[in-house]
Amino acid sequence: MLLAVDIGNTQTHLGAFEGEELVEHWRFQTRSGATGDELGERIAGFFNLSEMNFGDIDAVVVSSVVPPLGSQFERMTERYLEASCLTVGPGVKSGMPIRIDNPLEVGADRLVNAIAAYERFGEACVVVDFGTGINIDAVSADGAYLGGAIGPGLEIALTALIDRAARITRIDLGEPQTAIGHSTREAINSGFIFGFAGMIDGIVRRFETELPNPKLLATGGLASAIVPFSETIDLVDDLLTLKGLRLIHERNAS
Repeated sequence: MLLAVDIGNTQTHLGAFEGEELVEHWRFQTRSGATGDELGERIAGFFNLSEMNFGDIDAVVVSSVVPPLGSQFERMTERYLEASCLTVGPGVKSGMPIRIDNPLEVGADRLVNAIAAYERFGEACVVVDFGTGINIDAVSADGAYLGGAIGPGLEIALTALIDRAARITRIDLGEPQTAIGHSTREAINSGFIFGFAGMIDGIVRRFETELPNPKLLATGGLASAIVPFSETIDLVDDLLTLKGLRLIHERNAS
């Protein structure tokens, strides 16, 4: 069994694969100070809840934007599992040429998403990841990573607004019913949901002037909140990063 681990700034997403099949997946809050022992305890707990055997893991693949946690997963694997641990980074075979000024700058999560999206479409594509930040990444028709755009995520923007505006309190973003909000809550929903959808549409259309007719795909925790109001994107795959990690493991195992 392969354990795929996507460590984001806010959440960590785990996926258990039997061959190409994702048999179960879980999410938990990322804590940068977590030790390998704590991670092992938590993951074993998820396996127990799903009536699965933690000891059946024979390989681990990790993508991390929180550097200390990548090494802690390696320690967890070494101590508790008879398994190999592959961490996505320099020297790992991705099977995708990287055509940017400094390939070492590409975040592991961005590359993994690009690989999974190209595997799905087999042609030029753009993937939008709604995470702590919003990553918009482009892949050429011949399967090369071209670069992209990075912006603040919804939660970061909302937190910044609340911190700087004394009369605005935290709310849970919801679907706006009208563009003209008739309360502070409705106005925030309109500004954030319609606003971020418009931002994504604007950037995607600019991408399309440089990369004609790409396939478009969204992923990430808040994708399902924004995509229904997007004029350019209608496909969402919440499991895209896990699928990309499986592909990278497969390419390195062979």
